[in-house]
This record gives sequence, C-alpha cells and structure tokens, in this order.
Amino acid sequence: MARKNSKHLLPGFGLTVGISLFYITLVILLPIAAMLLKVAGMGLPEFWRIISSRRAIAAYQITFSSAFYATILNGTVGLLLAWVLTRYRFPGRRILDALVDLPFALPTAVAGLVLVTLFADTGWYGQFLEPNGFKVNYTQLGIVLAMAFTSIPFVVRAVQPVLEEVDESLEAAAESLGANRWQVFTHIIWPTIFPAFAGGCVLSFARSLGEFGAVVFIAGNIPGVTEIVSLLIYIRLDEYNYEAAAALAFVLLLVAFLTLVATNALSAWQTRYVERSA
Repeated sequence: MARKNSKHLLPGFGLTVGISLFYITLVILLPIAAMLLKVAGMGLPEFWRIISSRRAIAAYQITFSSAFYATILNGTVGLLLAWVLTRYRFPGRRILDALVDLPFALPTAVAGLVLVTLFADTGWYGQFLEPNGFKVNYTQLGIVLAMAFTSIPFVVRAVQPVLEEVDESLEAAAESLGANRWQVFTHIIWPTIFPAFAGGCVLSFARSLGEFGAVVFIAGNIPGVTEIVSLLIYIRLDEYNYEAAAALAFVLLLVAFLTLVATNALSAWQTRYVERSA
C-alpha cells in the first residue's frame, strides 16, 4: 500500500511534468535547435571561415580570458562573502545579504551605466585611479569588472547554504585533536563545500561568457581590443548576417556546455572521494 501511494505522492504529477517539458522545449530546446539547423545549413567551410576569422579569434580571446579572470575574482570574493554571511553576526548583515542578489535584480544595462560613470576620469573611482595609471573604462579590466559584478551571486548563493550545513562539531573535534584553523578548513570544510563552489564558479563563468548589457557600455567595443563575442554576434545580427551570428553563438554554447560537463564530472568525483574518506 505504501509503495502504491509513493508513486502518486505529488497530485497531478503527469500534468506538471508535461507542462514543464513543454515549456523547456518551447523556450530552450527549440531556439537551440533552430540555431543548430542554421549552423548545419551553411556548410563546414563557411562555418570555419566565420569562426576562425581574425576578428572572431580576437573576440574569443578577450571574452574567454575576461570571463576566466572574473571567475577567479568571484571565486575568491564570493567564498569570503559566503563565509562572512554564514559564520558571523553583525549589524547590517541582512542588508549585505540582500545586496548580494542586487545584480540579479538590476538590469545589466543599468549596471553598465553605473560602472562607466564610476570609473570615468571624473567619476568617484576614476578620478583617483586614472591619475595613478589605472584606466578601467574601455579596457579589458573594465570588462572583467562588469562580468564579475553581474555573476558574483552565483558563487555566493551556491556556497552559502552548504556552509550553513557544515557540522561545526566536526570542526571542534578536529581542533581538540590539535588541528589548527587552516587544517580544519582544508580537511573538513573545503572538501564539503568544493562541489558547490565549483558549480557556482562554473555558473559564474558561463554567465560571464554571455554578458552583454553591462559590458557594452564600459568596454568601448574596439575590435581586437575590447570587443566581446556577444557584441560581435549583435553586430552580425544588425547586418542581417544570421549565419555568422549563429556560428559565433554556437561556439559560445559549445564552450559553456563543455565547461558544465567537465565541472559536473569533477563534482561527482569529489563527492565520491568525500564519501570514501568518511
């Protein structure tokens, strides 16, 4: 009797699954399929010519390297933010916790305008940075900062709930056995939070790859210098060159997909390693 009821634990399960699959197909799978069909219809020589052009390669280098640097920055700062929000109680903690989600709610174009204003030569930050040789607007540094701003919540929100679930009695036991704080972190806390941390960093990297609104204002969009792939895709669409736009979008999609697959495999290995160690 219990087995029969467990099959129908959620009323209307078949209907909800059908609606979910229909929505995913309509919003995600069909657009991707349309793009893949557009790419398949252009032929391999034309596809290769588009994605291997000098301008496209320069855009790849700028986009991927900027997303990588932004992910390193987000991984470091995001882990510290998650640690502070989880382990400490202080006035304004709830406000700080809410501010972490601000990039999710703030339109990316607004974020770009805010950043370009702050780092202008007369801006709050730029008036001190530029005289000392730190130019942000219309440089790759500006791209990195814009990407980091829009994607840091992925790291914080991935690590924070896992940190909250870490059994502090294990930490106390390790300290009672003579472990210092660094050993407690590396041997107890880090293996536990690593899968979530890696997943958050990958989501941050993937989000940075596709960022457009925040970057387009601060980058200056100079071909070969600060032009990212998403902007190049927009330019090709504006030229009604849908094949070129689809080919460039396919490269971004492929990189993001392979990154997710690799990280999921790494997280699965890490989880098995922790279970064996326990």
